[in-house]
Amino acid sequence: MFALLVLLIISSIMIGSVYIPLDQIWLAIWSASGADPTWQSIIWDIRMPRALTAVLAGVSLSVAGLHMQTLFRNPLAGPSVLGITSGASLGVAFLVLGGGFATGIYALQQLGVTAHWLVFIFAFLGATVVLFIILFVSFRVTDNVVLLIVGIMVGNITLSLVSIWQYFSAPEAIRDFLIWTFGSFDSVSWSMINIFFWVAMSGFILSMILSKILNTMLLGDQYAISMGVHVRRARVSIILVTALLAGVTTAFCGPIGFVGIAVPHLARAIIRDTDHKLMIPFSALIGAIIAVFCDIIAQLPGSQYTLPINAITALIGSPVVIMVILGSKNLKGAF
Repeated sequence: MFALLVLLIISSIMIGSVYIPLDQIWLAIWSASGADPTWQSIIWDIRMPRALTAVLAGVSLSVAGLHMQTLFRNPLAGPSVLGITSGASLGVAFLVLGGGFATGIYALQQLGVTAHWLVFIFAFLGATVVLFIILFVSFRVTDNVVLLIVGIMVGNITLSLVSIWQYFSAPEAIRDFLIWTFGSFDSVSWSMINIFFWVAMSGFILSMILSKILNTMLLGDQYAISMGVHVRRARVSIILVTALLAGVTTAFCGPIGFVGIAVPHLARAIIRDTDHKLMIPFSALIGAIIAVFCDIIAQLPGSQYTLPINAITALIGSPVVIMVILGSKNLKGAF
């Protein structure tokens, strides 16, 4: 599986509007002086960051989705059920659609903050606001179903606010916002990837630390309590890690759909096990593979056009997941 991921990353670098031979990729990576300057620029400034962003997004969303499906014991749960993604969308809408805040944005840009960093900052702030709301509720309720419903309702409220904001916004601003909602692995610089990497790896490590607790929660809260797990504290920890992974991905890439819901099902179908010590790394690997593969398709090799990544993830992955779910006899036993 890891070899497949490496092969897809190399293919992602080779294929695009301009085909780059494998030997030139090798020279650009290991011998900068021997590579064509144009191809070297394309590899290091565009395609390599895009491929690595796809890997990190796939890892983060798949692990976050696994957390939510385990916490709520619901096969349809994903990173967006807590409203974190919707909160990030509200933050970006505040930036892109809120023309009255242009002065503040200009001031930030004068300090050297680029437009991409502004989108990241506002998306992360929006996700953080929703996270605090969910954490407040999680301390006051004991039923995970109630928390799930609250998360969905908070997400609906934020999306409603975004829709109202769009109605009163200029067409150009609406277009820019809609393009962001399509999701993309482009426009992520190396400095952003550095932050993305450490946040994603921190979330992955914390997930592995929580793997034993996640295993006990698969069998219900009462069983977890009997095993000495502080359920409320564990739930908050899971929510925080999920918000960290989903929030940073949405902030950098926009709202990427399907991956967080589908990948855990694919992982269960392949390894035939529900142990999170296996499920977490395997889901991360499959998520990275799917994200890179979908990005290759979205680039429309040989064309100057790029398709929305969300359209590709749903178009390619949904039929596969349907087949996996219909063919799995042990789906109910996994929750």
